[in-house]
Amino acid sequence: MNDIGFNKLANEIKNCNRCSLYETRTNALPGEGNHKARIMLVAQAPGETEDVEGRMFIGPSGKILDELLYGVGIDRNEIYMTNLIKCMLPKYRNPKEDEIKTCSRYLDREIELIDPEVIAPMGFYASKYICDKYKIPTPGDKTEMKTMYGKLYWSGTRKILPLTHPVALLFKEELKDNMLKNYGKLKTMMTDCKWYPVCPIKFYYEKGKIDGKWVELYCKGDWKDCVRYWKEERGEYHQDWMLPDGTIDETLR
Repeated sequence: MNDIGFNKLANEIKNCNRCSLYETRTNALPGEGNHKARIMLVAQAPGETEDVEGRMFIGPSGKILDELLYGVGIDRNEIYMTNLIKCMLPKYRNPKEDEIKTCSRYLDREIELIDPEVIAPMGFYASKYICDKYKIPTPGDKTEMKTMYGKLYWSGTRKILPLTHPVALLFKEELKDNMLKNYGKLKTMMTDCKWYPVCPIKFYYEKGKIDGKWVELYCKGDWKDCVRYWKEERGEYHQDWMLPDGTIDETLR
């Protein structure tokens, strides 16, 4: 991690006046957390408490995020958290296109400095920006975007896991179980699959017989979603040429 570069960026964010949001904010917030994190969370913007205190996720949605992370066994110190928009949005309105364009340059630089393996944008605007940045097709509609939450995508350079924003639980407690399941994938992705070193998928990948997406999405990604993994765990027979999603690739025989 380039600490000098990060400190310089943090100072630029705190003193930014590139858009009108600087007139209504108290504090502009750079990201917080582990500078060597494997996982980066990206929210939309600071809330009122965050704006006053100058710290990430300490308001109502922050308490919910803490509960979600605790529930899946993740400590804040293990990840890096930031926002798409660094200043509080007046009356919690949606960000404007020009605000996203102006402020996202800071997020882009954070990504370069942290260099995470997994980016987990939370909510519509953060998810839309990150997916567009990495050329992952998305629907333009907020309702349709929800179908992407909890699904892991491989851009060719990074893994993207769009998630429901924690604030949703303030209005719909019934979402909790599904959100815990989806946030739990972050914990899974902190380590590679234990079977990977001896898995035929590793052999096929290294020999150039299968696309690297299989390794990134499963072996080094959401390996708990791998059919092969569970068959190994249960001691069930499965062909060497079975792909992680359970399909059979006869060309690998």
